[in-house]
Amino acid sequence: MSNALVIKGFGGERKLSGTVRTTGAKNAALKAIAATVLFRDTVTLTNIPEINDVERMFELLKDMGAEVAHSKRGAYTVTIPKGFATELSTGIAKKMRASVVLTGPVLSRFGKVSFPHPGGCVIGSRPLDLFVDGFEKMGATVTVKDDSYVVEAKGGLKGAEFFLKNQSVTVTETFMMAGVLAKGTTVIKNAAMEPEIEELAKFLNTCGAKIAGAGTPTITIKGGSLLSGKGHPYKTMPDRIDAGSFLILGALAARELHITHCEPLHLESPIAALRSAGVAIETKKNEIIVRAPAHLKPVDIKTHEYPGFPTDLQAPMTVFLTQSDGESTVFETIFEGRLNYTESLAAMGAQITMMDPHRVLVRGKSELRGRKLTSPDLRAGLAFVIAAVIAKGESVIHNVDTTIDRGYEDVDARLRAIGVEVERVSAIPEVIA
Repeated sequence: MSNALVIKGFGGERKLSGTVRTTGAKNAALKAIAATVLFRDTVTLTNIPEINDVERMFELLKDMGAEVAHSKRGAYTVTIPKGFATELSTGIAKKMRASVVLTGPVLSRFGKVSFPHPGGCVIGSRPLDLFVDGFEKMGATVTVKDDSYVVEAKGGLKGAEFFLKNQSVTVTETFMMAGVLAKGTTVIKNAAMEPEIEELAKFLNTCGAKIAGAGTPTITIKGGSLLSGKGHPYKTMPDRIDAGSFLILGALAARELHITHCEPLHLESPIAALRSAGVAIETKKNEIIVRAPAHLKPVDIKTHEYPGFPTDLQAPMTVFLTQSDGESTVFETIFEGRLNYTESLAAMGAQITMMDPHRVLVRGKSELRGRKLTSPDLRAGLAFVIAAVIAKGESVIHNVDTTIDRGYEDVDARLRAIGVEVERVSAIPEVIA
């Protein structure tokens, strides 16, 4: 039986106030954990978010033989022994999409890796052709055996130059790490430019890697030897999606909400969109202050790779647009099927029309009503939480532990701290609305 959140909505009132602290970035922490395979000694990781995906990544490393110690909240050490296995556990890897990023460092260091097709949220197709093509360009052979990919690079990986047909964060990071121990120079063109990539490159460079251009469309990696973590602890950057989600919630329901320990520069696109809608937002060095206005203007949203509007904030923003005075459109350009959750919002009273698989028309202002819902994925699940907070009546959101808990640390406790009436339960039968 999965956990559920029971939320008593405010019915559109602006009641939230206080401070919410941004956690360490999920998408940065997972890649830093994978990067420990590139080190000859112990790596210290700090400000790691205590979320399900992180637990699974550590579980996967330990299953392969890594020594992982958890000293205090958010602090871990990882050591990769000589007898480290090169096969990613099917049971664990199939549960999380991010597991595939381990293939780059494992192949680069040990010359072979095998892994199943990765799992995670069911939002659009996740082909592995970019990984297969890239590994083959670096001199590896790829075969498929019993629904698993077996990759071997006899004599080690060789530096290569490739142009990514799609800007992919995970592909960019996987081959950036693979290039660290490859022979020669690796050049990634049309690379993703998310701040998490730049942060990972900075950390690896501090520990001995030679990576240039991270944060730009062209990344160059000069291969070398194993890295050293001695005297170079890693501190996870703030989670911009976590901060952005609470920012959108505050824009709907806060008298005054302070979002701390964040990086406002990483949220320029969402902040600009919210300001266009009439939201009062004040930014400081590591803090955002938001106040919900009496009326919201409609805004058209089009997701795009960084620095564009994040696809991971598309669902929360769609909830926001149900409360604007007029028509807005949402154009999802990154993932297929990522607008399917809007059917559940419509069941709450939202006026949303699916124009095609990538676009919806949102008519506001709609009075949302509490419902029993099942969270379909990580980001849509958090959008349901936001919808429940502003709805009239009580909502029950199921499937929390397998979706929302994957990426948001202590979400119910942090919501309660700013005034949301929310309780976590485990005894209510699941109902899909």
